[in-house]
Amino acid sequence: MLTQTTSRVLEPGDLDAALAVLDREPVANAFVTSRVQVAGLDPWRLGGEMWGWYEDGMLTSLCYAGANLVPVCATPRAVRAFADRARRAGRRCSSIVGPAEPTAELWRLLEPHWGPAREVRAHQPLMVTDRMPADIAPDPYVRRVRKDEMETIMPACVAMFTEEVGVSPLAGDGGLLYQARVAELVGSGRSFARVDDQGRVVFKAEIGAATPRACQIQGVWVAPEYRGRGLAAPGMAAVLRYALADVAPVASLYVNDFNTAARRAYRRVGFREVGAFMSVLF
Repeated sequence: MLTQTTSRVLEPGDLDAALAVLDREPVANAFVTSRVQVAGLDPWRLGGEMWGWYEDGMLTSLCYAGANLVPVCATPRAVRAFADRARRAGRRCSSIVGPAEPTAELWRLLEPHWGPAREVRAHQPLMVTDRMPADIAPDPYVRRVRKDEMETIMPACVAMFTEEVGVSPLAGDGGLLYQARVAELVGSGRSFARVDDQGRVVFKAEIGAATPRACQIQGVWVAPEYRGRGLAAPGMAAVLRYALADVAPVASLYVNDFNTAARRAYRRVGFREVGAFMSVLF
């Protein structure tokens, strides 16, 4: 019998209850929802544990604890319980990421034990759109990356990740996990690029998380020598067209608040701010 409030590691039998929590905020929860819909709640398949918080016997909040620590619909009491569990387990994640308010509180409780972080990005606007822009034509040269083009797309992916996160994804395991993730996105038709006459990627983006209700665009990158030429907005419009036609009725992304050029390009394509994320990088 569950006490009135308690937290525990969820099991495969808890799947329907977990999906009901995730479905309360389909845009903000797209990343975790996409993982759970593919892998269920078995930790080995999911790549981490799913912690649940119960109030009056009802599952009300979640926390995904894998390569990232991600609070989901987390109330203040749930955040305290998740922080306590994370502190006892020790840090195994490379980042804490999620809606800004619960993530900030989670980090406040964990920082004395896990700190210092390598970087804290306290405000990352969450942006969404459900329609194509009226005044930006999609770049006709942006297309799906083919499965035989891994060697073409990989250097651009590594460059984007290193620029964005501040460390190379090839560190540690030589890039095996990262390469597998890129291959997964290419194989599922969710990697897009514009390639120039010399076979170099000049623009790329991926639809990283995909559920029936929302998808999340990530990894947007323009080659340095092509920046300032107006490629980002038409490129994003092209990816958005694929996203809305083939994946989900709503597309989202989150962006660093200091990246004014990217935020301007996304607004031009019709994305609007609906909230904020926060990331703590280790």
